[in-house]
Amino acid sequence: MMCGITGTPGTGKSSVAEELACRGYRAVHLSDTTTGFVLEKDEGRDTLVIDEEAWISSFTPVEGVVEGHLAHLLPCEIVIILRCRPDELSRRLSARGYNEMKIRENYEAEALDVILIETLEIHPADHIYEIDTTFRTVSECACLVEQFIKGELPPTYGSIDWSAYLEAC
Repeated sequence: MMCGITGTPGTGKSSVAEELACRGYRAVHLSDTTTGFVLEKDEGRDTLVIDEEAWISSFTPVEGVVEGHLAHLLPCEIVIILRCRPDELSRRLSARGYNEMKIRENYEAEALDVILIETLEIHPADHIYEIDTTFRTVSECACLVEQFIKGELPPTYGSIDWSAYLEAC
């Protein structure tokens, strides 16, 4: 089974995938698979533009977890969406050295449920589980992922609402 771990940058995807790897899961960091699909560097947004269609069509599904902010675009059997309260997300991204424009773009994307909406356009709702990582440890998040993979937790989506944070930006 391929489990996608997706979310806005700064929500904890890489950390949770690393924890799952320590627990014996195969973990693929999708940023390692996009190198040949870079169309350009968007200097204004400080990001790489990926040919998503070509990347998706060439991706070979794996047993385990695939993590990255594009994981929900792949043919995963289940998708975990990591979420983080926008003010905390801004703090995390600032600590990474993101510029103000990139922080604001990700803050707004998180508040507007962009990844959730994109995921629901591709995957059945009963294959999706959202985790609020704002006050959870990496270990706690990894435990929730494992429980969902094993079918011990029901799907959740749409229960996290950060829309009030839009007024603050």
